[in-house]
Amino acid sequence: MLGYILRRTLYAIPILVGINLLTFALFFLVNTPDDMARLQLGVKRVTPEAIAKWKAERGYDRPLLWNAPAAGTKKFTDTIFFDKSVKLFALDFGRAEDNRDIFNEIRTRMGPSLALAVPVFLVGLMVNITFALGMAFFRATYLDLWGVVLCVAMMSISSLFYIIGGQYLISKLWHLVPISGYEGGVDAAKFLVLPVLIGVIGAFGSSTRFYRTLFLEEMGKDYVRTARAKGLAESVVMFRHVLKNALIPILTGVVVVIPTLFLGSLITESFFGIPGLGSYTIDAIQAQDFAVVRSMVFIGSVLYIVGLLLTDISYTLVDPRVRLA
Repeated sequence: MLGYILRRTLYAIPILVGINLLTFALFFLVNTPDDMARLQLGVKRVTPEAIAKWKAERGYDRPLLWNAPAAGTKKFTDTIFFDKSVKLFALDFGRAEDNRDIFNEIRTRMGPSLALAVPVFLVGLMVNITFALGMAFFRATYLDLWGVVLCVAMMSISSLFYIIGGQYLISKLWHLVPISGYEGGVDAAKFLVLPVLIGVIGAFGSSTRFYRTLFLEEMGKDYVRTARAKGLAESVVMFRHVLKNALIPILTGVVVVIPTLFLGSLITESFFGIPGLGSYTIDAIQAQDFAVVRSMVFIGSVLYIVGLLLTDISYTLVDPRVRLA
């Protein structure tokens, strides 16, 4: 068990380094500091002096990878790569265009993002699995048929429709909850009820249909027929055997959601005015704040790799045979 976890952890290190190098190449080789300066200052009528000043203020006037004139270790450390890429591993994200410390902004905005994403994740997982089990239990009946029709219909509707429709119906017409905004503490609940509800409804169709397919596939296997032949009740077969053996593909799908627990939902936070990391990223993209975007890309990569590692570990709990792989 310990050896398996150690191997998976060691595999993650070169992946993270590779992602960091790729991110650096995209930001500083494909999109050079001169291009960043022109985008910030305006493509038209921008002078070379203004570009040089913009680069010097942000540390982009140094060599990219190797500073030949420098002495000693500064040949490597006094470069854009070390300052803007290597330091990310130490959680040194630098400052945004408005001179705010990016790490402090991330730490401040993580709370609202988690307050929104965690309930959506947990409630959605329970609701989707419950409905999928019910549809599989009543397979080939009208309940299963209309359940599939409902899932397909909900999958075909854009998430923007749920957001705008929910704001108009529940907030503007019925005045049950605020249409947007956020407050800390207990008062945050009234601002999060509608976004959480919309988040669960928006993912209901695709997730429920996916889980139903997994359950039906497991129900057709030999061990399920053997359990039925032993006289076990259908409910026992569903919960003790089918659900347990379908957890591995379910866990694989769940890992994709882990980065959003911290980074937040880009669209939902923007529409509901929640000051989380999702809206922070959207604002940075609109403002062409490359330091913030680069930091959020790195954090998203780290969280995704951590999610994959946690998924591998959870596999060993669900299926002990994985430990021997």
